[in-house]
Amino acid sequence: MGDNDRDWDEFDPEAREEREIGREMVSKSTGLGSVMAHFYRGEMSVVTTWRQRLDETINWAVTIISAILIYAFSTEGKHVILLTGMVVIAVFLGIEARRYQAYDVYRSRARMLQENLFANTLDPSQGVEHPAWRRELSDDYRNPTIKTPYLEALARRLRRIYLPFFVLMLAAWLFKLTAFSSQSLFKTAAIGKIPGLIVLGVVGLSYIILVAITFWPRERKAKGEFDKVEYGEWKESDQ
Repeated sequence: MGDNDRDWDEFDPEAREEREIGREMVSKSTGLGSVMAHFYRGEMSVVTTWRQRLDETINWAVTIISAILIYAFSTEGKHVILLTGMVVIAVFLGIEARRYQAYDVYRSRARMLQENLFANTLDPSQGVEHPAWRRELSDDYRNPTIKTPYLEALARRLRRIYLPFFVLMLAAWLFKLTAFSSQSLFKTAAIGKIPGLIVLGVVGLSYIILVAITFWPRERKAKGEFDKVEYGEWKESDQ
């Protein structure tokens, strides 16, 4: 039975030949090393593309927020436009959370290679992070799966980008209600026949939900990179 037909039950990830697969990359200029170089380059290209898609969503959100704020504080602007801006930001947040889920799939693959192949190539004595990394990576290519739950993706984008956007819009809305009207807050917040108390209640509840999603403790599923920081020196002396 050839290597290609070998059953996975016979695969021993702890065996020297399998554990130090990185050695083959540096000992041969063709074969696996050449394939993996192109393979990794392609993976990083996909990761970069999805990173750019995230940035595009943020850029559109910033542009729209700026336009809404300018109009809201013009002579014709109403406080309702700021509530509309909150809804628009929520839509962008939902889109970006989906994009982040896809981005994390490709980033996870790249990190799997970095942790277990390239790091092992540089220093085989440390072993690999995931003993069955080749099987896991192979399975993911055969059956791609989302690694990060949607709520976690929402929380991560809120912490990094969107919660400050929502806070800015809330501050602008409250300022618009209080600084440009002599009526009570409840009367000013009213929208048509909808009482101001209900409007304030809905907005307040929405922000409580956003804060809960952002800071609710949960086990991280997204692939980690810089969360566990240990500061070290590359240079032996200052230059």
